[in-house]
Amino acid sequence: MKIQKKNELLQKRRWRVRKKVVGTSERPRLSLHLSNKHIYAQAINDESGTTVTFVSSLGKDVRSQNLKANNAGAAALGKLFGEKAKEAGVSKVVFDRNGRKYHGCVKTFAEAAREAGLDF
Repeated sequence: MKIQKKNELLQKRRWRVRKKVVGTSERPRLSLHLSNKHIYAQAINDESGTTVTFVSSLGKDVRSQNLKANNAGAAALGKLFGEKAKEAGVSKVVFDRNGRKYHGCVKTFAEAAREAGLDF
């Protein structure tokens, strides 16, 4: 399959999920992006268009741990994201998996965030 077609299908999946998932001030949207090397997650208030909190594997506090985009890295970042969200006053979120299946790193991240105290 050509790369352009793959990207089109991925974008369609993203749009399909985003039609149903909207972040509010009480319950922001937890958007997770996994690249080949890094993991990025942010809690977004779609009403005001602002980011409440974010974490990535490139952050200053995480960079020393040398986390990769694998299950171990997803678990560590999920736990860190849950803690940062609690500090920001967020206890409930809506999970946006960004067109990916709820499997592997996505599932590991979500479970670690739940263990840290976030309610999906």
